[in-house]
Amino acid sequence: MTEKTKARLPRGFADRAAQDLAATNSMMNIIRKTYELYGFEGVETPFIEFTDALGKFLPDLDRPNEGVFSFQDDDEQWLSLRYDLTAPLARYVAENFDALPKPYRSYRAGYVFRNEKPGPGRFRQFMQFDADTVGSSSPAADAEICMMAADTLEALGIKRGDYVIKVNNRKVLDGVMESIGLGGAENAGRRLTVLRAIDKLDRLGADGVRQLLGAGRKDESGDFTKGAGLSDEHARNLLSFLNLASHDADLADMKMLPSFRNDLASAGVDELLQIRGLCQAAGYGSDRIKVDMSVVRGLEYYTGPVFEAELTFEVKGEDGKPIRFGSVGGGGRYDGLVGRFREESVPATGFSIGVSRLLAALKAVKSASVEGGKKRGPVVVLVMDKDQLTAYQSHVSTLRQAGIAAELYLGSSGMNAQLKYADKRGSVVAVIQGTNEREKGEIIIKDLIAGAELASASKTMEREAYLALKEKAQFAVPEADLVAGVKKVLGRY
Repeated sequence: MTEKTKARLPRGFADRAAQDLAATNSMMNIIRKTYELYGFEGVETPFIEFTDALGKFLPDLDRPNEGVFSFQDDDEQWLSLRYDLTAPLARYVAENFDALPKPYRSYRAGYVFRNEKPGPGRFRQFMQFDADTVGSSSPAADAEICMMAADTLEALGIKRGDYVIKVNNRKVLDGVMESIGLGGAENAGRRLTVLRAIDKLDRLGADGVRQLLGAGRKDESGDFTKGAGLSDEHARNLLSFLNLASHDADLADMKMLPSFRNDLASAGVDELLQIRGLCQAAGYGSDRIKVDMSVVRGLEYYTGPVFEAELTFEVKGEDGKPIRFGSVGGGGRYDGLVGRFREESVPATGFSIGVSRLLAALKAVKSASVEGGKKRGPVVVLVMDKDQLTAYQSHVSTLRQAGIAAELYLGSSGMNAQLKYADKRGSVVAVIQGTNEREKGEIIIKDLIAGAELASASKTMEREAYLALKEKAQFAVPEADLVAGVKKVLGRY
């Protein structure tokens, strides 16, 4: 006997059922409408790009191919699954530069892939929804991205006060690193290690980041991550910088601090002041968009302002303990990415939403944007008599022609099993026609939701209420009124 193949899912990947797909589509339609309200238009790029076109910008180096799934084509060209939606956009813009309007404003949604060590909530395949402005160096483009991120979260049902869009500038941190001797091309690797350490502040806390800034850190599993090798003094300076209360009135005073007395850091603070001023002028105060020096973003290609959308509310986890979703999206300015393909510099800025993480948060707060996306199953036409399949198929066609999702039961079970099938499909209505109904020229319309209420009704229910519920749960109509009868039940829900 041949051994059966074991059904199993690769680590770091997930299946998605119909309800998840419906909720995701509902959420993404709202995001799309908000992006289009800001004048962004859709574009789609393929899952696979040439490896050299994607570049090596991922923050994790502990996996093969530096975190990217790659393979060699039959012409010996190296190809990779895209790890984000930004690098492919840079290739697309560079390739179609002369035909595109500048600035070019576009949005994209789709799966990206990371060849990383999977863990709880950390997948190798996940969906992102991006919006980018390519061809503008104005801080107004960055400010607009922040405002759009705030509007998107509110459109999805996240209440004001339950989120914040945090803004920082890579130039500020790069300037601070220059002040402690980490400037120049020779220190590029150590600067990147510092950025990756700081980007883990929310997850590891100050002690964990201090270890990564120094000799390194061993995690709970025993894996060791080599640190940036900073002295204790320099590590303390960086952590002190991150703890600055750097928004509102304090921001203008930062340029006077010793760590900020270089041109790069000063320019970064000036850009932050402009972004904050533009946001406030448009009515977006620090309760919605604020400067936060701990935001660095993990990708190497960011060159200026960086953004992070953080949810601030708590919900109870499966163990009853409070959990906080934290970041559900981010982005920033990447002025060098498109320029990798062209002679001239092409400024760009953008924002990316982590679809799965945001969906989980919206479900936790029972947002109407995903609750309303729950998909009802089709009307199920039961097969009571096998020799009447053509008649039952005709009923199905009648419903479909009226725009009502319907299906013929294709199994071999009896009536009770067919009704259980309809329940599992999430159906609201079942259509029944046995010999007696057919001889009368009638069809029974069964309201499955009311039927479930009737089955669990209390014995103490008043007779009048019981009879009303029974009449609601099941009634007969002439065959010609099939559509009207089904619509009557669907209209209740």
